[in-house]
Amino acid sequence: MDPLSDVLSLLKPRSYVSSGFDAGGDWSVQFSHQQNRMKCYAVISGECWLLVEDIAEPVRLRAGDCFVLPSGRDFRLASDMALTPVDASAFFPPANPGGVVTVNDGGDFFLVGSRFAVSGRNSPSLLRMLPPIVHIRREPEQSAWLWSVERMRQELRERRPGSSLIAQHLAHMMLVQALRLHLEEGPAAGVGWFFALADKQLGAAIAAIHADPACRWTLQTLAERAGMSRSSFALKFKVTVGETVMDYVSRWRMMLAGDRFENTNDPVSAVALSLGYESESAFSTAFKRVMGCTPRRYRRGSPPASHSTDGQVAGQVVGQVTRQDDARKGRHRYSESRV
Repeated sequence: MDPLSDVLSLLKPRSYVSSGFDAGGDWSVQFSHQQNRMKCYAVISGECWLLVEDIAEPVRLRAGDCFVLPSGRDFRLASDMALTPVDASAFFPPANPGGVVTVNDGGDFFLVGSRFAVSGRNSPSLLRMLPPIVHIRREPEQSAWLWSVERMRQELRERRPGSSLIAQHLAHMMLVQALRLHLEEGPAAGVGWFFALADKQLGAAIAAIHADPACRWTLQTLAERAGMSRSSFALKFKVTVGETVMDYVSRWRMMLAGDRFENTNDPVSAVALSLGYESESAFSTAFKRVMGCTPRRYRRGSPPASHSTDGQVAGQVVGQVTRQDDARKGRHRYSESRV
């Protein structure tokens, strides 16, 4: 799979509510407690403001626009940002798939979309790899996207047999299409994994890592994949992603390992071998450094190591993870230039 599909597969987004929001007059709604949730919505009619936590400026949404909030941050929707927001719990009852929530009798603004729950103990770190907000403006060539939006609106309005299930599948299409369009448009320069993925050179290196995580990657071989010199590649990757390329290689391997430990009974030795470690002890040492506990403790339910909450450094592990494992007793040595 490609890197974006890899990350979404580990997150396992599950659309648990597909619904509509119909507002009229003056209104302002605050959506809190969004941890481990992704949201994907499209504006059918009207306009409003969107303000996302830790983002300084609000975004103006218009009919035909879509917005995705993949990073689990709190946000506010409002007709006027000067209004005092009301908590969403005042309008949104417990999950009602296929329902339409109405504020002030509706009529001026209508959006449709879905909320996604994500799973896995690494979901907070994985969510931080995605941008805090994806805003897709309506473009004539986005026919597939517009078809999904219009079909979602019909399913929610008509409530025909099977509407809830169809809406869930449409929501997944909308989510992936929106992230894909955002990548194709090339998001503005910034720090984080998603910005690197949109970069042609860094994206090629990340794709190579994801295609073969067990490969004995070196800084030189990945620089060659990116078509850059070793030093230029190392600097650009660190500045853009927020961590060194070899740190990223190790962290991605350990996220894959963590997912295996959560969802299979594969022995540690088999997981280690599949990720390029011939020695179980070397793998266990690397896993503990990145994840904060041994593989066996992780499998028993110990939480992963605390991760940085700095929104500018997507998914960066707290502390500096060294790249050299103890070589005693025949264990492999993974240096800064080879993991």
